[in-house]
Amino acid sequence: MKKQPDVHLNLNVRGLSLSATLAINEISNDLIRRGEQVIKLGLGQSPFPVPQVVEDALKSNAHQKDYLPVAGLRKLRGAVAEYHHRQGIATAPDHILIGPGSKELMFILQLVYYGDLVIPTPSWVSYAPQAMILGRQIRWLKTESKHNWQVTPDSIEQLCSADPNKPRLMILNYPANPHGYTYTERELKALAKKLRKYKVLVLSDEIYGELDFDGSHTSIAKYYPEGTIISSGLSKWCGAGGWRLGTFAFPPNLSWLMDAMSIVASETYTSTSAPIQYAAVRAFQGGLEIERYLANSRRILYTLAKSIVTKMQTAGFELAMPDGAFYLFPNFEPFRGVLSERGISTSTQLCEKILTETGVAMLPGEAFGRPPEELTTRIAFVDFDGAKALMAAEQVPLDQELDEQFAEQYGGNCILGVTKIIEWLEGVVE
Repeated sequence: MKKQPDVHLNLNVRGLSLSATLAINEISNDLIRRGEQVIKLGLGQSPFPVPQVVEDALKSNAHQKDYLPVAGLRKLRGAVAEYHHRQGIATAPDHILIGPGSKELMFILQLVYYGDLVIPTPSWVSYAPQAMILGRQIRWLKTESKHNWQVTPDSIEQLCSADPNKPRLMILNYPANPHGYTYTERELKALAKKLRKYKVLVLSDEIYGELDFDGSHTSIAKYYPEGTIISSGLSKWCGAGGWRLGTFAFPPNLSWLMDAMSIVASETYTSTSAPIQYAAVRAFQGGLEIERYLANSRRILYTLAKSIVTKMQTAGFELAMPDGAFYLFPNFEPFRGVLSERGISTSTQLCEKILTETGVAMLPGEAFGRPPEELTTRIAFVDFDGAKALMAAEQVPLDQELDEQFAEQYGGNCILGVTKIIEWLEGVVE
């Protein structure tokens, strides 16, 4: 009898699975390699190419090979600070921390800050597992679909009032993964007032801020500067997910927290890739080329979202238009009866059945902290040729909306995938 190998795993890691977004991407790629036709609406990777001026900056800095400061290249920290200044947030290079992706910085923040992690549900798939790995207490903040899954002042009051002095770190992501909804300035002011009352530390994950469809993203740091850390990076608005560069902007009174994170960084990843940091300077400097790139990206994503939402509403879904990013979070509840007859009672079963029978890959709401029996799913409408769509959008004046014909012509597998889902549902209903 073959002896089983000894397995000595940290208890916090046992039972954890590969990140759901990365797992669905690998499953989809495996199916494609086996000759299956798969429409990839699972992984939220930007469909757009890196802006040419940023790509050129990387090429010209390929020779950079030295270890850079732990907190990041000084010139880049300055560019990030100026970037936030243009958005109305006062900060300085000394209060910027650069890391190999915002995900790594989030993990280190949870490691060094001692307190409960407060996560709105639904939320991005990696917030909670990071806390579990570190053994941190998670407090889920309930939201409702009728309020577009938004955090409300009342929900914060309900969470904090029983133990008002407890240290807490709340993650606020908007426009949000997995649903694309955001907050108005009035709503941010109300949240800031309540968060200040209980001294809740806020990690404002604004990685999709530049993809707010109308370009009017506002940081909660504008109204709660002393308690907000702003998280951003290159992955979503700059199309450079694989470059792995994230940024944190701290208020001056939280320099102790940034210092602690830098110490951990020095003992783990050392510093972020030198060529990437030099190229990122150009990205955060902005300018006409990048502003035009962003304006067209927003127009394209808005047009695709509008087309998909209209199709799903017509098919019987109760789904409001998102405000930004490239996600939708539809609920299949109107079809629960007929789905139940097919043996489908959870969001995971639903996604598995749709992938098997239609070739459309998406993620179950369960992966985002929703109850397993809730029939929510996340659609990442990114499976289209972003370069071709940008070239076509360039031919249409910026003051004009792109139309439904544009969505059909350049929406690629996104439009096809949603059509397949609706056709599958119609077959189920019949």
